[in-house]
Amino acid sequence: MEEKNSTQVHVFLLLGFPSLADLHVLFSIVFLLTYILTVLENVVVIALIKTNCELYKPMYFFLGHLSFIEVWYTSVTIPKLLANLIAEDRSISFVGCMTQLFFFSSFMCTECVLLSAMAYDRYVAICQPLRYPVIMTYQMCIYLVVVSWFSGFTVSLIKISFISQLKFCGPHVINHFFCDISPLLNLACTDMSLAEMVDFVLALFILLVPLFITIVSYLLIIITILDIPNTQSKKKAFSTCSSHLIVVAIFFSATLFMYARPKKIDPFDFNKLVSAVYTIVTPILNPFIYCLRNQEVKRALKKALCEKIAISKVSGSIPSLQMQR
Repeated sequence: MEEKNSTQVHVFLLLGFPSLADLHVLFSIVFLLTYILTVLENVVVIALIKTNCELYKPMYFFLGHLSFIEVWYTSVTIPKLLANLIAEDRSISFVGCMTQLFFFSSFMCTECVLLSAMAYDRYVAICQPLRYPVIMTYQMCIYLVVVSWFSGFTVSLIKISFISQLKFCGPHVINHFFCDISPLLNLACTDMSLAEMVDFVLALFILLVPLFITIVSYLLIIITILDIPNTQSKKKAFSTCSSHLIVVAIFFSATLFMYARPKKIDPFDFNKLVSAVYTIVTPILNPFIYCLRNQEVKRALKKALCEKIAISKVSGSIPSLQMQR
């Protein structure tokens, strides 16, 4: 392949959203508030699961890990995006770019596998309710979570090890708001066919295998629900997995579009829009989806708020009692 420039690139420039340049202050505030709200929402979900014994169940154990992933998932991309908008510092070093790409890919791959583990949990709960306590033990939950994290980071490490060996000789402008695989490969000036093939095969594996498990689990769940004679029982059974199904549909539709295809494509703004869905929109929506459609989480949240209000009232009344004495 003909090299674009003989000089090895050590610093990239993230193009971001050039069409929003005139509104960078407004969008800086929007992205900052979005990031703060995303972190707070997911931290609240984790705290609720950790402190409320009613939520000591496999489903919420997985949900806690999902929220933990979402916090770091957004922290990998949004702070740098804010730096680009606020400080107008669009530069990122080669090492910084590879690091961002590694952790972003790791958390994304981990979430793929974790979502399939959550689907399997719902399958056992609905299709095999009598065996649920025997199958979904604490040890089994730990095993599924460890497999999720290990497979996600291992796949990402293999992908980055191939991409980082490529030569990037210019131009050094990445047409994205973070270091993603597709726009990065567009800048390579050496033969990237092996790196592209490895990335494509691993992307298919880490996306399609969990997606297959999820689809099969939900097909069996639907078949089981349809066999339930009581309408109220059908609604109750479906309500336990509807939140997860919505999250799966949003996440996998966006990630399949972006990553389950050859990466050397012409850059266009629609890619950024799709990326924003699963990097910014999905993490902020997930807590709302799970909390608003789940009675147990809503009860736990209401209980925590009532306790907080009660403690505040007691703390406020103590000084008054001391003054009366």
